[in-house]
Amino acid sequence: VQLQASGGGLVQPRGSLRLSCAASGFAVDDYGIGWFRQAPGKEREGVSFINVGRKFYADAVKGRFTISRDNAKNTVYLQMNSLKPEDTAVYYCARAPRLPFSLWRAPSYYTSWGQGTQVTVSS
Repeated sequence: VQLQASGGGLVQPRGSLRLSCAASGFAVDDYGIGWFRQAPGKEREGVSFINVGRKFYADAVKGRFTISRDNAKNTVYLQMNSLKPEDTAVYYCARAPRLPFSLWRAPSYYTSWGQGTQVTVSS
């Protein structure tokens, strides 16, 4: 089981980035996949989650970020628009074999994590 996050970088405020989470060793449509982020000095927080056709977003990113899945490429994406400096963090994708949807933000339910990709929003 492996998750490879990519697509981060430096972007100006109000810019866009698309993160990719490429999976190997399992099918992404068989599991819940979440995106998390962690800024320096802060706890890891849930950003978005997709499973069984349902999508969830943290209030801080709702309306700006979109999660999607390409089963043929076995990849989950996070399209991030209207980026703000407070979105700056290392972004991780992770796999959850089973969790109550109401607890998608809880990192403890995720059993496999990607290595993280840095997103920096700055002018």
